[in-house]
Amino acid sequence: MNVISWIVLGLFAGVIAKVLLPGRDPGGFIGTTVIGIAGAFIGGWISSTFLDRPIATGFYDTATWISAVGGALVLLIAYRILFGHSRER
Repeated sequence: MNVISWIVLGLFAGVIAKVLLPGRDPGGFIGTTVIGIAGAFIGGWISSTFLDRPIATGFYDTATWISAVGGALVLLIAYRILFGHSRER
C-alpha cells in the first residue's frame, strides 16, 4: 500500500475508533483524524515488526484494518488521558 492508502485507511480507522470510544475529544474532528492516521501508521508498524505480520499489499486486508483501528484506539485513549481535561476550564 502506498502513503495515500494509509492516509485513507487512517481516516476510516479514526472514525471507527471514535464510534467505538464515544465522548468528547479535546482535539475535535481534526484531532481525531490526525490520531486515526497516526494510529494506522503505528498499528501497521507494530503489526509488521513485532507480530511478524507483513503489511498487506491490498487495501482490504482484515489484519491491516484491525491493526490500524487498534493503533487509533490506543492513541485516542492516550490522547484523552494526557489532554482530556484541557477543555473543562
